[in-house]
Amino acid sequence: MVAKLKGRVPFRADPWKATMRRLFPVLLALLLTCVAVPGQARAAGEVTYDEHSLMVDGRRIVLQSAEFHYFRLPSQELWEDVLEKFKAAGFNAVSLYFSWAYHSPRPGVYDFTGVRDVDRLLRTAERAGLYVIARPGPYINAESTGGGFPAWLKTVPGRARSFEAGYREAYREWLHRINPIIARHQVTEGGPVILYNAENEYQVNTDAAYMQDIQDQARADGIEVPITTNDCCDAGSWSSTWATGPGAVQIPGVDDYPQSFECANPELWGPWGEGLTEKLRDDIPVFAAEYQAGAIDLGNAGYERCRELTGPAFMKFFYKNNLMRTGATMFSYYMGYGGTNWGWLAQPNDVYTSYDYGAAITEARQLTPKYDEFKRQGLFLQAVTPLAKTGAVPSPATSGNAALTTVARANPDTGTQFVLVRHEDRAATSTDETILDWAAPDGRHQVPVQVKGRDAHVLVAGYDLGGQRLAVSSSEIMTHAAIGGRDVAVLYGTAGSPGATVLRYASRPTVKVLEGRVRVTYDEGDLRLDYAHEGLARVLVTGGGRRPLLLLIGTDETAAEFWRAETAAGPVLVRGTELVRSATSYGDTVRLAADTKAGPVEVFTPADRLRIGQDEIRVTRTPSGSLLGATRAPGQAHLPALTGWRAHAESPEAAPGFDDSRWTAADHTTTVSPHKPKTLPVLYADDYGFHYGNVWYRGHFTATGSETRVDLNAITGLRGNYLVWLNGRYLGSAAGGVQADSGDQATPPNPDPGPGRFDIPDGLLKAGAGNVLSVLVATTGHNDDWIADDLRFKQPRGLVAASVGDTPITWRIQGTAGTDRLRGPLSTGGLYGERTGWHLPTYPDKSWNSATGTLPPGVTWQRTSFRLDLPKGQDVPVGLRFGGDPSPAYRVLIFLNGWNIGQYGADIGPQREFSLPAGLLNEHGTNTLALAITAEQPTTGPGPLGLFAYGNVRSGR
Repeated sequence: MVAKLKGRVPFRADPWKATMRRLFPVLLALLLTCVAVPGQARAAGEVTYDEHSLMVDGRRIVLQSAEFHYFRLPSQELWEDVLEKFKAAGFNAVSLYFSWAYHSPRPGVYDFTGVRDVDRLLRTAERAGLYVIARPGPYINAESTGGGFPAWLKTVPGRARSFEAGYREAYREWLHRINPIIARHQVTEGGPVILYNAENEYQVNTDAAYMQDIQDQARADGIEVPITTNDCCDAGSWSSTWATGPGAVQIPGVDDYPQSFECANPELWGPWGEGLTEKLRDDIPVFAAEYQAGAIDLGNAGYERCRELTGPAFMKFFYKNNLMRTGATMFSYYMGYGGTNWGWLAQPNDVYTSYDYGAAITEARQLTPKYDEFKRQGLFLQAVTPLAKTGAVPSPATSGNAALTTVARANPDTGTQFVLVRHEDRAATSTDETILDWAAPDGRHQVPVQVKGRDAHVLVAGYDLGGQRLAVSSSEIMTHAAIGGRDVAVLYGTAGSPGATVLRYASRPTVKVLEGRVRVTYDEGDLRLDYAHEGLARVLVTGGGRRPLLLLIGTDETAAEFWRAETAAGPVLVRGTELVRSATSYGDTVRLAADTKAGPVEVFTPADRLRIGQDEIRVTRTPSGSLLGATRAPGQAHLPALTGWRAHAESPEAAPGFDDSRWTAADHTTTVSPHKPKTLPVLYADDYGFHYGNVWYRGHFTATGSETRVDLNAITGLRGNYLVWLNGRYLGSAAGGVQADSGDQATPPNPDPGPGRFDIPDGLLKAGAGNVLSVLVATTGHNDDWIADDLRFKQPRGLVAASVGDTPITWRIQGTAGTDRLRGPLSTGGLYGERTGWHLPTYPDKSWNSATGTLPPGVTWQRTSFRLDLPKGQDVPVGLRFGGDPSPAYRVLIFLNGWNIGQYGADIGPQREFSLPAGLLNEHGTNTLALAITAEQPTTGPGPLGLFAYGNVRSGR
């Protein structure tokens, strides 16, 4: 590329060419920088492992991963944002489920375009500088509809999650579509994929032939990296049974969720134990394949409560405890970013529209205090490399304070020691202090330690900190880097706690306390610094036979203000921005791709000039040697009011004269489902190819005149319902059944899961003539296959029994009108408005009336448009907020520019705010909102709706 550029630009006399001659060295430096920094193209490598850690080309790594579901963020431009935020928090990997259901609307049909372009996803992860744990299932669970299985699989013979024919042919087809994509992005091909996960939490009804075949298919498709799996509930059995036999994977891992999912009680502490990841075999690393980093909201408490349940205190104690007590070097946290169950993506029995999960990054991509804790721990794991190989060693005594305990590990090659200090009682909330009597590699030292409540500290001794020798410290290390010919290290501790750091020097160095209160002593090679963790202390050490050292000693909160980024000229540390995505260095300038608000920014760099995005920042050099400047406030984002709503009643299917002749005849007398119908014909929606959303039924019969009641039964999944009309008269509604089985194979299916009994009003039936029964069934997704049991997974959706006395009924059924090529199979269902495009932005609604008055039972649509012009160069995530309290009298499907972005209603969940992600949302143009409101009784419908901003930053990319 450089050679071609030179050939095309001869650099002779000409103003433009003269300018290019001056700029060429800068352009060349920029080009070389782009080639050198992490996140750019990797050379092909080899992935190996031993009992301690993974290795890439022989280099040990501590794998620090977080889960991200691309299918829960249908906006390619935002994938990069989330993955860059992972990288900035110290993660070096991302775990990616691949959802079979998301890519396959029907057998033999697969779509990997648009928001389903996983090739682009893997390239994006590589650009962000992240390894990838690829998890293609076939089963993924993930609280997604069908556990990631496409709904058409319910009509395939052969038990799912087994080696039985039918299912075997189906999953092989999926794997042979997804595996080649994954294979060409492996580390061995110069890409990011470092591990391949076979199946998911396959802990019951295990089938060794099935597990072995998944791996055989992967190898046949070119997968070369180690194959792993995540075991949930019976790790010991899995390991001992299949350690070397058929079905065994190379690196089995374990899932740990010690906080459970009681979000309504966030003070709960470790009800499911210590959360220690088991070492399943002596020849492999300890792999925490899914470690809790949030929770599903089973009790509708709201995800902020889930974030409290799994907040920084939980993370400090349980994550560090797991690191030190097991020697784990492979971590994957579930979730790093949760996202949205848009469309019909949710598994209905566990989750609603939001899949925020109480994660470190919110559904609207905002950073939380949990993110800060991930960053403190993540940068430590990446900077202090001896952690990749440790063994247990005797731990320091705690000077008689029985409330505290210690655990120690050491690297056998470097001698570096790591000590965990925590309360003996993991639920203790007291503040306790002790003096550690530490026989460290460089001598015996006594250092003060304080543990406040449910906290834990990992302390380091005998460590070559760049060009320095850290003898011992009772502060934790966040990161350190060689910058401009000196070492810069960030240490931290709980605010107000005492700390001490001892460094080794051949002779007395010169120490200058630039900021803060630090007591300095020197004795026989030991430079000791004593202090309290408060604010940010700055200590400059020069001489003593070593290169200069700048120690930055702060609190948890102060440490969270720091970011680290790599450039071709070396790392930089940044303090004061909202985020640092990357940095480049050219000439005397460092440029940050960073998110900012108004305020000071400090950069530790040898450069003299600072740019953030396109802004030149005026800077001065501080006594610490850093550059100090200030950033501008983001421009105000103006969001319009939502006015001009138009409305139109729907449900023509309820009218007796509606023409249903083109609908599918529901006339099957047999079904693959293990649930056999109580009445014939079979009315299961999936058996007729209608898998998602609302489904209409119309039953035609000739009345005798003796009929008095309509008896129906429907299975919809949790939160589903159905509405009934006879000859155009509304008879009422009923809740759909949740499960037709208990999850226990020994328990017979419930024959009456979602009963509805509707009396026929006098005079409504036409004796001896044709009558029409119309039923709208709102299904809410498909059961997962958690226990590998077809009674659960192949449970039907839609009507499962229907009768009007003993009168024969002829049925027709209609669901979605086909797959939306842009939005995929999960976006739309079978409402009349969906089938005819009322949800699309191009639909002409000028003839509709103003949205006023009471809504009748059935479906009513409301639409409006609004125009946005958000400030360019800024990130302003936008949401839709429903005013008032949700009612059980109605449910609302919310469409943004044709995308079903959520469901609202008291029977759906507690959610009142819905994310409108950029990409689906036109940030610089016209947008259309459409609401499909299904009312069970006359109602005024939802309260006022408005737009709001979750945040606003300058995004200096």
